[in-house]
Amino acid sequence: MKKTIAIIGTLDTKGAEHRYLKEQIELWGVAALVINTGPLGKPAFIPDISAEQVALAGGQNLADLLSLPERSQIMAVMSRGAAAIVRDLYARDMIHAVISMGGGQGTAISSAAMRVLPLGVPKVMVSTLAAVDPQPFVDIKDVTMMNPVVDIFGLNSLLKMIIRQAAAAVAAMVKVEKEAESRNPRISATMYGITTPCVTRVKAILEAAGFEVPVFAATGVGDRAMEDLIQNGYIQGVVDITTTNVGQELVGGINHAGPKRLEAAGEKGLPQVVSLGALDVVNFLRPESLPARFQGRRFHMHNDNVTLLRTSVEENIQAGRVMSAKLNQAKGPVTVVIPLRGLSAYDSIGGPFYDPRADVALFSSLKDHLSPQIKLIEIDCHINDPPFADRLASLMLESWEKYAGGQKT
Repeated sequence: MKKTIAIIGTLDTKGAEHRYLKEQIELWGVAALVINTGPLGKPAFIPDISAEQVALAGGQNLADLLSLPERSQIMAVMSRGAAAIVRDLYARDMIHAVISMGGGQGTAISSAAMRVLPLGVPKVMVSTLAAVDPQPFVDIKDVTMMNPVVDIFGLNSLLKMIIRQAAAAVAAMVKVEKEAESRNPRISATMYGITTPCVTRVKAILEAAGFEVPVFAATGVGDRAMEDLIQNGYIQGVVDITTTNVGQELVGGINHAGPKRLEAAGEKGLPQVVSLGALDVVNFLRPESLPARFQGRRFHMHNDNVTLLRTSVEENIQAGRVMSAKLNQAKGPVTVVIPLRGLSAYDSIGGPFYDPRADVALFSSLKDHLSPQIKLIEIDCHINDPPFADRLASLMLESWEKYAGGQKT
């Protein structure tokens, strides 16, 4: 079956550019299906799916839509409609990749539609915002952002070169054969630079035991990506070593992962081994970015652009309560493992964040609020000590054996 690439575009304002993109894609021997998301004028060529159809999929007919007073309201409906259509086309095996070109509005609409597709479906966004801030458009998905350098406003030799390259890229992506799905269960892990030794050793042990171990940077975006993949069935167990985002969310750090962190594995009933990695730190940008309420607190320059704040006794008490409330709701087996000698590379004897009083506040809060049904283990090690990593790995293997055995019966 010939592969088909969906082209999402505002054909009322960028019709010639998207027609050229369509022609270039078809030169590579793949089909193109054009979705028009430009509601304000006549399209430059006839699409496969009209703006009228997109508007209806978004919940309104086009005539009523155009009577709305705000352009943002119109674009919101078109964005919902494009996402609904792309989701439906993919579910019916009618498209196998998505590409678009646009400025602010076009990028917002098209990237929203791309983000409804699962991991591994090619998604290419040629956008003038690629060099500004791609994060809102990529979010936690595998969207490839490409900077056209020149504005997408009329064909010229420079833009044509970029369009040809984008067409070649998405055509090559869609022709890549999917690797056979691994039979090895996936156990995800979370990591910061300051918990790397622990994660590295746990990963090696679990891989030697036959597991795949995808590692997620606990930067907020990485955590949310892991939670999303857990919800969508890509992950079968979690060694959640670096739970710093609980503190980030409470204190207001830049690496927060939102209020749903530490919930997906519990909802799915997956086995979890959870530790307290980097709960001693909250990330901010340069020192001048720290809110005034933190004046006089202990902080450390991680690098020229990242300032770390040491969590306090009160913040750690609250973090323990929040973690306990989330983990107590889990439908699967949970083991919480406490490293009594420190939570990160900075929280060790002589380190800038060494604070046993703050750590003990966290440990005590967990012990006070965790359900008796959750196994709680204290180990007289620093989180990055090899024996601590060895114990985490062995606990995960034990939990998996019981979990997998229960699944089979």
